[in-house]
Amino acid sequence: MRVLRPPTHPRESVVRQNPSFQPARARGGDRADDRSRVRTVGVLAHVDAGKTTVTERILYLTGAVHAQGEVHDGTTVTDFDPEEHRRGVTIFATAVTCPWAGHRITLIDTPGHVDFSVEVERSLRVLDGVVVVLDGVAGVEPQTEAVWRLADVHRLPRIVLVNKLDRPGADLDAAVASLRRELGAVPLVVQVPIGREAGFVGVVDLVAMRAVTWVDADPGDRADVGDPGEPGGAAGGMRVGPVPVELAAVAWRARRELEEAVAERHAHALEAFATTATATATTGTAGRAVPDDVLAAAVRDLVCAGEAVAVLGGAAYRNRGIEPLLDAVCAYLPSPVEVGAVSGTWQGRRVERAPDPAEPLAALVFKVVSAPTGRLTFVRVYSGTLEKGATVMDALQGRVERAGRILQVQADRHTEVARAVAGDIVALVGLKGARTGTTLCVPSAPVLLTPPGVPAAVLSVAVEPQRRVDSDRLAQALSRLLDDDPSLTVRTDPQTGQTLLSGLGELHLEVTVTRLERDHGVRVTVGRPQVAYRQTVEVGVRGVTYRHVKQDGGAGQFAVVTLDVEPWPDAPDGAEGFAFESTVVGGAVPREYVRAVEAGCRDALQDGPLGGHPVTGLRVRLTDGAVHVKDSSEPAFRVAGRLGLAQALRRCRMRLLEPVTRVTVTVPPASLGGVLGDLASRRGRILASPDEGTGGDGAGSGSGSGSVRVTADVPLQELFGYATALRSRTSGRGTVTTRPAGYDVVPDAVSGRVLGP
Repeated sequence: MRVLRPPTHPRESVVRQNPSFQPARARGGDRADDRSRVRTVGVLAHVDAGKTTVTERILYLTGAVHAQGEVHDGTTVTDFDPEEHRRGVTIFATAVTCPWAGHRITLIDTPGHVDFSVEVERSLRVLDGVVVVLDGVAGVEPQTEAVWRLADVHRLPRIVLVNKLDRPGADLDAAVASLRRELGAVPLVVQVPIGREAGFVGVVDLVAMRAVTWVDADPGDRADVGDPGEPGGAAGGMRVGPVPVELAAVAWRARRELEEAVAERHAHALEAFATTATATATTGTAGRAVPDDVLAAAVRDLVCAGEAVAVLGGAAYRNRGIEPLLDAVCAYLPSPVEVGAVSGTWQGRRVERAPDPAEPLAALVFKVVSAPTGRLTFVRVYSGTLEKGATVMDALQGRVERAGRILQVQADRHTEVARAVAGDIVALVGLKGARTGTTLCVPSAPVLLTPPGVPAAVLSVAVEPQRRVDSDRLAQALSRLLDDDPSLTVRTDPQTGQTLLSGLGELHLEVTVTRLERDHGVRVTVGRPQVAYRQTVEVGVRGVTYRHVKQDGGAGQFAVVTLDVEPWPDAPDGAEGFAFESTVVGGAVPREYVRAVEAGCRDALQDGPLGGHPVTGLRVRLTDGAVHVKDSSEPAFRVAGRLGLAQALRRCRMRLLEPVTRVTVTVPPASLGGVLGDLASRRGRILASPDEGTGGDGAGSGSGSGSVRVTADVPLQELFGYATALRSRTSGRGTVTTRPAGYDVVPDAVSGRVLGP
């Protein structure tokens, strides 16, 4: 896990070097050799909050592209896949690089749809900071919460952009309130809007106490004219000037609220605040309680330490708020140097690598793409220097390969470079065996970094080639797809012999099937989706002994194990739900055989006694055993562990588990009763609705004018076709968003239907 190391004193921050926050030009070089001027940032949001539009505007304003693309036209740089154009949503995380204010910013535009959360997870693993985009009308939405929690896991500093402030019903204060209420965040609002809804024309920068406005004459102008370093200077369609008189009182009040919020959490700002407050009380004057440079440095320290988030406003579609956002990325989010050393392991020892080009190489493979031009391996370089043609070791598989070409990635366009250094994200050509999650290092200094997490598949479909001659091609195509997307799984149904493709949702599987046909030329027939059930131990057993004895003329096999099995209902979230321990005394089972027993038990978890579904939520204890001086071996004890646990599970009382989905439905008030009844008929458990007395600020309140919001947990099995049914029930006005909510016990009546006679 990476350890964040913010500046040791506010005066050391980058903000201190530029306290006025004047809008910076795109030109001026990226000073690539200065690691403190590198930013690696992800853009996260709920679907349709505008993150791809934000990314597109950033690329245009920084000069990385010469024409603005639009999501609805299918012309954006980051959404380049035909499926993304057809569906109008981001499916694949895409990296782009641009210069700003002497910095080099690498942005990763991530999907907002829950079905593609694996793209978010593996992107977050290699980021140093995050820009979270909120819809100014809806505020925090379900998938916003999901990606926010993932960022919490990775301890990533965050900036929040409240987007679409030009829309009817947009409200910055309401969006900030939802950050506090839904996410428990500490927002530091560093801007207030100038104008509301259609009249939104700019923001007041509360740190520098100046107005930044955008003119409509040419809103797409890049920051390549005028001198933004001068007060009141212009940057294309942007104007900088004093705070409007009519907003002065509001702005100063907001500035004081920001100063108080920062002083509560930052010692240096508190000292300045207390000193100024004493002087103000003595002289009877009013003004800045905290100097601009101290305030800016304190905001940066709090954001980098994860104690607060900086909040800005904008309207990306109209090119408003992008320049201040870029300044905030450079000012408030950390560089690789400030993030500090990355931690890994090797042979049980902790290993650290500093973000220094002179250190030994450590690079994490976070994505693999099988492109028509060849296999691309995407890596984040954490330490050292990776040269073109260098020999690297795959630490996960222990094999050595040669890294051919090194490509700087600009979405689907690539530029070859001679080397990559600490802090860079690049694609490698020539690696044949590296998989997502492996570490590339020099053979003389091996290290294994923590791989990205992979969400468990929850939905399966049967896929069969339409032509029998395509059977081998289908197997090869599925193998490549699994290489690209580790959240996909493929298995053969032991009863029917069908090939089952499993993924994170209906859309995920639809896109995968489309890729089979489009990219690999294999047309398939798809069966009805089926959810991925699991099973758990409700009542365990003790003292189950299994003897594995085999003599076939050659070397024999002998292993005896005695196992206790008990439920583990409090298994931590994200774990596999299995714990193993040995209480064997006296050497009845040698230590090397204990590891083999554990491996065999893990094998048994894949095929439980209830319909063959995987087993989770249990503890297994090895209490006794026996060995033979000649015939005992690790393979023998692995078989004994597998068959012994399978025998024990058949004696346990088991319960079937099903995946549950957190559903948020936004509907007209007139349709509320019918929607609640429909959710109840689908075995839904209502968590929040307007009729629970939550009022306008409650969890069940509407996100926009004339609508109400209902939140419920519903079994995934009951949600097939729900979006279509909802549109029919609400005359097309209802919307639904979903995210995984874990597993729950299947009622007995339903369990009987699932398992059959």
